[in-house]
Amino acid sequence: MPRVIVVQVVFNNRPWIEPVFSAIFNQTYKDFNVVAVISGNADGSKELIQSKFPEAKSRTVDEFLENSDSGTGIEIIDPGYNIGFAKGHNLVFEKYHDAEFFQLVNPDMIMQPDYIENMLKGFEDEKVGAATGKLYQMEHGTWNMEQLRKSKTIDTTGVEISKSGRARDRGQYELDIGQYDASAIVDAVSGAGAMYRHQALKAVKILKSGQWSVVSGQKLVTSHLPLDTSFEFFDEDFHSYWEDVDLSWRMKNKGWKNVFVPSAVGYHGRAAGSSKNGYSDVLGFIKHHRALPEKIRQLNYKNHIFMYIKNSPYFYPQFFVREFFMLIYILLFEISTLKVLPEFLRQLPKIWKKKKLIYP
Repeated sequence: MPRVIVVQVVFNNRPWIEPVFSAIFNQTYKDFNVVAVISGNADGSKELIQSKFPEAKSRTVDEFLENSDSGTGIEIIDPGYNIGFAKGHNLVFEKYHDAEFFQLVNPDMIMQPDYIENMLKGFEDEKVGAATGKLYQMEHGTWNMEQLRKSKTIDTTGVEISKSGRARDRGQYELDIGQYDASAIVDAVSGAGAMYRHQALKAVKILKSGQWSVVSGQKLVTSHLPLDTSFEFFDEDFHSYWEDVDLSWRMKNKGWKNVFVPSAVGYHGRAAGSSKNGYSDVLGFIKHHRALPEKIRQLNYKNHIFMYIKNSPYFYPQFFVREFFMLIYILLFEISTLKVLPEFLRQLPKIWKKKKLIYP
């Protein structure tokens, strides 16, 4: 059986620990190990995991990368700071070089018992690099599996990307009446419950020294790099938000397939998503966005532009039209979002360099 590494980046998610980890260890597929990366522990999430799984080892990043043991059962990595979604996962992708697949589980995502088993079926085609299951929306506190099975409002069945750069979860907020019961190739997958083929991750990774890493038949030497992640899989300049779509888009541009597996079912709490009716409901759009934390709005704004710059083969007119109206909206209603501009300008040359490295 292929070896699977289940990865979760924990950020002050104590109320979710028990139901989410119970669902992980209740999977019908058993050949997996679990890695929990502690990105935020103000609520004692790490201590709760340790109390539930006394055999779990807690290590610093350096200890984790230096240790030759590939890990068994559950392992805890505690960087001691908010490492972010991107870098937190990159640590695990790089360390577990013998794993064939990585199953991501958001801290607020509960899997049905056969989720991993069914996800693996989506990789029978060797050109599939990433997959997502059918995720339903769930409310905080609804953690009983019998209750969850009644959930029929879709959260994601994959991600669609338009020429304007708008990326939207396919089917989000729709009532499931069977319209997404067929397998499909999609533009991208949400990182909430995605599974990645390790071979595909290696095919699109970038050396942090700035070199493109796909060198056929040649071993890459990284010993000169500092003890930290030597590669980027998720783009660490994103920190969090849109790094999942960016990775899928890179895979697609390199010839890998992103697929939707309808038989793999999960339930997602989702802290941030699209407004229910999109741009067609202006007041709803404004209300939705203004309810998001300022930091999320800033990362969302910066990263969706970076994602487009890196991956779109052309700068379509639709992109500039959308960005013009988005900027007008921000100036009128969310001026604090523009606090991210200094960071945007600092990172933009790096993002452009990555584009040239990835797509010379």
